[in-house]
Amino acid sequence: MKKLLLSVLLSGMSSVAFAQAGDGDGPPEGGPPRWSVGLGAMIKNGQYAGEGSDVMPIPLVTYNGERFFFQGITAGWKFIDNDAFELAAIGKFRFDGFDVKDLGRAELARNGIDYRLLEDRDKGFDVGMAAKWKGRGGELDVELLADATGTSEGQELSLQYGYPFQIGKGQLTPQVGVTWQSDDLANYYYGTLKEEVARGVVNYKPDSVTVPHIGFSYFRPIGEKWSIMSFAKYSRLPDELSDSPLLERDTDSNASIFIGLSRGF
Repeated sequence: MKKLLLSVLLSGMSSVAFAQAGDGDGPPEGGPPRWSVGLGAMIKNGQYAGEGSDVMPIPLVTYNGERFFFQGITAGWKFIDNDAFELAAIGKFRFDGFDVKDLGRAELARNGIDYRLLEDRDKGFDVGMAAKWKGRGGELDVELLADATGTSEGQELSLQYGYPFQIGKGQLTPQVGVTWQSDDLANYYYGTLKEEVARGVVNYKPDSVTVPHIGFSYFRPIGEKWSIMSFAKYSRLPDELSDSPLLERDTDSNASIFIGLSRGF
């Protein structure tokens, strides 16, 4: 459960919030690289059978150099970085999935699954490209990832649009987006594996899916070094995922709320 929460937080948080927390576009002329460290807390409802809502403290660490950056579970190298467009090669840890021992036996049984026949769904590491367009009309983020570890052997394409508003000393960015997952990726984390089916587990394969979401991020500096950030995200699960026997019954969405405090160096 905690691995899932960490993944959702650090991949779902707006890149705008991370960039602001790290003071944005790299080191000042002749100055040192920019770091920020902090701590936050997140509340999220669980989606797999037997998972409940949880509150989790999460450390925040970012680094923004002239080309190389590190933001949460993502690291990358910027090929293009200007006021209107950014393009980077990235690598990102994927902490989706579960350990079978953390799921609810009774809840799985109600879905017709014997927990003893299941396999864990492992974490992985993705590589790909990320691009961002910025202008008067707002900000558009595009991210294309592929599994580099052979865990799911899947791919993911994400698009998110946000329009920032200045509110006093803070910036509020409402967001809307969509994520496409290939059949390999969706089948691994939401379907049943062929070895499980061979043991008698129901054969369930959602195939490729598209998951829409809405949310917002908020960032506000406090003095010269400190800043506060928060975000909320609501995703609507398509029927192909909500009907999965691995999920809690009647789960057709997931939501998360986060607030954190960081200090720049």
